[in-house]
Amino acid sequence: MKFNAVLKLTAVAGLALMLSTGCSAINNKESGQSIDPPPTEAESVMGDSIAVTAENGRQATLYFKDSMGLVAPVTMYIPKTVSIAKKSLEYMVDGGPGMAALPEGFQALLPQGTIVKGLDIKADQKLAVVDFSKEFNSYNAQDERKILEAVVWTLTGLDNVEHVSIRVEGQELKEMNVHNTPVDSQMGREMGINLELAGNLNVGRSVPVTLYFQNQGTTQTGEPYSYYVPVTRLVERTPDLAKAVVEELIKGPDLNKNLAAVMSADTGLLQVALSEDNSTVTVDFDNKLLGSDNKIPASAAQAVILSLTQTTGASKVQLMVNGDVKVAGTDNTDFAKPVQAPDYINPVKM
Repeated sequence: MKFNAVLKLTAVAGLALMLSTGCSAINNKESGQSIDPPPTEAESVMGDSIAVTAENGRQATLYFKDSMGLVAPVTMYIPKTVSIAKKSLEYMVDGGPGMAALPEGFQALLPQGTIVKGLDIKADQKLAVVDFSKEFNSYNAQDERKILEAVVWTLTGLDNVEHVSIRVEGQELKEMNVHNTPVDSQMGREMGINLELAGNLNVGRSVPVTLYFQNQGTTQTGEPYSYYVPVTRLVERTPDLAKAVVEELIKGPDLNKNLAAVMSADTGLLQVALSEDNSTVTVDFDNKLLGSDNKIPASAAQAVILSLTQTTGASKVQLMVNGDVKVAGTDNTDFAKPVQAPDYINPVKM
């Protein structure tokens, strides 16, 4: 998983611009690949006819649009391949093989017929350069920024990718095709996702934090599907991003997004501390974090861990309640020691 420990003010200004214009991780070691040749008919995005399972595939976290119009990660099995990055994008094309695994109401953001003509990962720069066919430009106007978020957040989930450069038919994309949203030559997760900008906030004195809230849906087989949705929220500038993250999680989601809070609004935050080497965040809550069984709800624990690791760059989180590390989650996770964020977010059954 890729993280941004320090977010520059130029990035904040860029967030505001993108808002005004309308606009998890995969453990993989791709490196030094050259641009892939155009796929043959048998290798095309529509060509995966055999069901992909744990036995013949591998997991990947891809980004789609949910029923509320938010960009959300979905982990599914895709075929084992030399170029996991390219295959991931092919599974994100409307009408492609990834559609069969999507929960009800989820939609692909890459336009139908889009072909990933090439994908080159420059390992020394941690840069993925992707070349799409002209169909990439044929999208609904309201999805313009969502497409960029989906592509960038999917590819930067790879261990060796921190930034993404987009081409269309071999030409560098400098702005999107409908609302002319500017496209940077290298985009990373500092661009944010599902952006929130408070009307009374001074953008020049703000900093983005990425928070994970929950939503509910169903799979295509009718089973309940609970999933996390990342939201980038601009808050008053502070040197203590870790504390800001937890305080915003306690405040809860923007009501307009119809997301569910992950903890009670009266949960008390006793302490937040980042280790000297920035590897671990320790968070101490009062007992209002606990459920009636005196355990931390798994949804709250995972949201805190995902939000803190994404925003601060720390690799682990130590959860405490009233100064005690001897606490467990409702999923029986033992929090006596620091824990890492999950490798895959929102797995869905095929």
